Amino acid sequence: MTYDPTGHLLLTPVDREAPDRVRRLRELGFGDRPDAAFDAFAQRLAEVTGAPYSMVNFIDEKRQFFAGLHTPEGTRGGDLNAAASAGVGRFMARDHGYCPHVVVRRKALVLEDVCDYPRFAGNPVVDEIGIRSYLGAPLIDRTGIALGTICVVDTEPRPWGRAGLVTIKSLAAELIEQIHRREDGRI
Repeated sequence: MTYDPTGHLLLTPVDREAPDRVRRLRELGFGDRPDAAFDAFAQRLAEVTGAPYSMVNFIDEKRQFFAGLHTPEGTRGGDLNAAASAGVGRFMARDHGYCPHVVVRRKALVLEDVCDYPRFAGNPVVDEIGIRSYLGAPLIDRTGIALGTICVVDTEPRPWGRAGLVTIKSLAAELIEQIHRREDGRI
């Protein structure tokens, strides 16, 4: 956590692992283009959790990249789907959203209503996109590097609860296993 010169708390945590993460993502060939398998996984995330938006998110020093993205059909306006149709939906600044916190903390994060948490309520995604709830888990690979996250979000508060936490952690472990199989050439 850092502070800006005016004394305000900056919400994005310092990420000392970013250079190693970028090297590892390059080794794996992830982080710069959409991936049909990750899109399918994001769709599954949405189905399992009942969330309208879901992502497989890889994070570098400056931005986040949604290699897998699911948005509801037919929605437009100040939301992730509108951003996707404008061509910017696969990328987001590192200081937007909650996935950078998950990567740095290396722990799942459950925010049933982001407005209940002053630390997270001021994040730009609240006003710019209308995000009100978040559920995410880190993708920590066999090298010990947190590559990114899987997450689901909603524009309404959601009672994710302990069941949501267990589910997102289980799905993250499943995706990491798929990534390892892919790296080993077993997929």
